[in-house]
Amino acid sequence: MGLNCGIVGLPNVGKSTIFSALTAAPAEVANYPFCTIDPNVGIVSVPDKRLDKIVQLIPTERVVPATFEFVDIAGLVAGASKGEGLGNRFLASIREVGVIAHVVRCFEDTDIVHVNNKIDPASDIETINIELALADLDTVSTRYAKQAKLNRLSKEAQKENEKVLPVLEKVKTCLEVGKPARSLNLNEDELAVVYDLHLITLKPVIYVCNVDEDGITEENGFVKVVRKIAEEENSDVIVICGKIESEISALETEADKRDFLEAIGLEESSLNGLVRLAYHTLGMRTFFTAGSDENRAWTFRSGFKAPQAAGVIHSDFEKGFIKAEVFNCEDLFFYKTEQKVKEAGKLRIEGKEYVVKDGDIMHFRFNV
Repeated sequence: MGLNCGIVGLPNVGKSTIFSALTAAPAEVANYPFCTIDPNVGIVSVPDKRLDKIVQLIPTERVVPATFEFVDIAGLVAGASKGEGLGNRFLASIREVGVIAHVVRCFEDTDIVHVNNKIDPASDIETINIELALADLDTVSTRYAKQAKLNRLSKEAQKENEKVLPVLEKVKTCLEVGKPARSLNLNEDELAVVYDLHLITLKPVIYVCNVDEDGITEENGFVKVVRKIAEEENSDVIVICGKIESEISALETEADKRDFLEAIGLEESSLNGLVRLAYHTLGMRTFFTAGSDENRAWTFRSGFKAPQAAGVIHSDFEKGFIKAEVFNCEDLFFYKTEQKVKEAGKLRIEGKEYVVKDGDIMHFRFNV
C-alpha cells in the first residue's frame, strides 16, 4: 500500500483546485470533464506546531518538516469499472495510493458544470462507490473461480480453501450490492487472505466536502448528507472551500496568509487539517531529531520499534543500532530545556524493543 493520498471524485468537483492549493503548484484546472488525465503528484509539508515549539526551545540552523505525497487522479464517471471515460487509468492510479480523499461537491454554482447536471452528494458518492466496488468485484470473482478449481488438486488444497473461500465469498457478496469491502471490518486473518488482491474499497476514505465561502462557517445541507454517509461507513469528513484555499495559496507571505485567515474567521487553512488527517489515517506518526545543526521531523509507521525508526534516517542506523536516547517533546515543552528534562529523569536510554511514540525526540547510538 502506498504511503500517499489519492484525491478522487467526479469531474468538476474541485479536485484539481484543492490539489493546486495543497501543493502551491499549478494543476490543470478547467470547466469540463477529464481535464486531469495523467495523475499530478505533489509533495507537501505536514503542518506540525510541535516542530515550531522545538525550534523555539532548541535553536538550530535548519528546520525540516515531515512530508506527505498527494496524487490528483482523473475524474471518475459511471461505467469506469468497464472502461468508460478514463476508467481504466483512474482505477490503476487509485490502486497505488494508501488513503483516498474523496472530494464531494457541496456547493451550487451555475458557472461550473456538474457532470450529472445536478448537485446531489449522495448520488455522487454512490456513483464512485459502486464503480470501485464493481472493479473490486471483478478482481475477487476471478480469484474465487481460480481458487475453487484448486479443490480438485489435493486434500491440502481443499483444506486451505476451507479458510480462503468463505472469506472471498463474504467479500464478493458485499461488493455485489455496491458496498465497500472496508464496511465488513475484516479481522487480521481475513485481511491476510485478500491482501494480495489490493482491493480499492479496503482503503480508508476521507470525505472532503468542497463548499462555497458561506459553507465554511455555516454547515449546509449537502455537508450534512455527506456526514451521515461517512458515519455509516466509519469514515472521516473534512470541510474545505477550494476557492478560499486557492486564494490563500496565492498569497506570498505567511503574514499575509495569517491576516487573510483572521479576516474570514479561521485559525488556519482547512487544508492543514486534511494533510494531518490523511497522514494519521494511513498510520503515519512523527519523531524528531534536534540539535544546533538541524531540527527535523521524521515519518514512521505506528508500531515501529527503535531500530526501525533509526532506519528511517539511514539503513546503517538500523543495522548497527545499539541504543536510543529518548524523551518526548511534551517533556521539553514542560521543562523548557534539554538539561532540565534530564534533571527531571525524563530522558531514557531505550533498546531494540522500545516502541517509538508519536512526538518522541530521539538520538541514536549505532556502530557499523
